[in-house]
Amino acid sequence: MSRAPLGDDTVKNPGLTPLRFDTRDLPPCQQFLAWQDHMAAIWQTRLPDDTRSEDGFAVRQTVWDLRGAIIVQQLTPAFSYDRSPDMVRFSPIDHWSITFLRTGRSWTGVEGCVVQNEPGMIEVRSLARPFSGRTLAAESVSLIVPIDLFSDHGGLPSASDNVAISGHRARLFIDYLSSIETQLAYLTQDELPCIRDRLRAMIYDTVVPLVDRDDSNSTTLQTGLMARARRFISNNIASPDLTPEALSRELAISRTRLYELFEASGGVANYIRQRKLLAARAILADPSDTRKISEVGMAVGFESAANFSRAFTQQFGYSPSNIRKQMPGNGSHPDTESHGKQQVTFEDLLRTLSSC
Repeated sequence: MSRAPLGDDTVKNPGLTPLRFDTRDLPPCQQFLAWQDHMAAIWQTRLPDDTRSEDGFAVRQTVWDLRGAIIVQQLTPAFSYDRSPDMVRFSPIDHWSITFLRTGRSWTGVEGCVVQNEPGMIEVRSLARPFSGRTLAAESVSLIVPIDLFSDHGGLPSASDNVAISGHRARLFIDYLSSIETQLAYLTQDELPCIRDRLRAMIYDTVVPLVDRDDSNSTTLQTGLMARARRFISNNIASPDLTPEALSRELAISRTRLYELFEASGGVANYIRQRKLLAARAILADPSDTRKISEVGMAVGFESAANFSRAFTQQFGYSPSNIRKQMPGNGSHPDTESHGKQQVTFEDLLRTLSSC
C-alpha cells in the first residue's frame, strides 16, 4: 500500500486539517531562522559547522492532530538539536515522542548515553528530560503522545526514554503507523478514539517488554505506585487539599520517593497543576456547564481568579475566556482553530495535547 506524498494537497480531507510548515517559499537566508522559531517549543537548533544559513534550509513538515496524539511527518536537511535543562524546567511539554526514519540517521544523547536511530528502528524519547543530538538529512515520522495516554498501565517505565528498538516489534509498529499515514486525509473525528486506543496498545506492547529486563520487580512496583498516584489525583482533582504531602501519605512513601516517581513528569506539583488545568479546560469547553470562569478556577483548587487565569494562559497559550468565546455553535475548537485572529501553531498543538 503506497502512502500519500508528504505535503500532498491533491487529496481532500473531510475530517482532519493538517498543519503544514514549508520553508521553500521563503528567501534562503530566512529559512533556517523560520525553522528555529517553529521548533523552539521542543528544542534549540543549530546548523552543521560546514553549513551557512544564507545557503538555505528547505524543510517540509505536516502535522496531524488526532485529538490525543500528534503525527509529525517531515523532511529536513542535517541539523543539531538541544533540549536543555532550563527548557525542560520551564516547559509544560512533557510528552513521549516515538520516531522512525525512512531515510537518514540520527544520534541523540542523554547524560552521556548516545542512541543511534536509523531506518528499521523506532526511537522512544521523553520530552520531560534534557537531551541533545544531531541528524543527517532525513525523512522522519514522529508520533507524539501525552504521558497520561498510558495512565491505565501506570505510565511507560522511565527506562523507556532514550532507547532505539529494532526487530519484529518495531517493524509491526512502523507498518501500522505507516498504514495510518495513508488514511490521514480520509479520517473522520469519530474514528480517532479507536485509532488512539490501538496506537496506545501497540506502543506499550512494543516498548515495555524490551526495557527494564534486569529490574522487573522494581519496574512493577513503580508502575503500580504511579497507577495509584494518578488515580488518586484524578479522583481528588477538585480538592484544595490535593498536595504532594497528601499524595505522599496516600501512597505511604517518602517525599523523596514521590519526587523520583514524578521526575519524568516535571515533578509532582507540576503534574497536579497540569491535571487541574486540563480538568478546568474540559469544564469550560462543556456547553452544558454554565459556571463562571472564576467558579471553574475555584472548583479545581485555585484560590483566586487571577491566579487561575494566569496559570491557564501559561499552560495552553490562550485565556479561559477564549474557550467560552469560541464555543457557541460555530463548530470551532480553541485548540486547533485560530485563537482570535491568530492561526494555530505547532506549539499550540503540543501545549494542548492531552490523553482525551
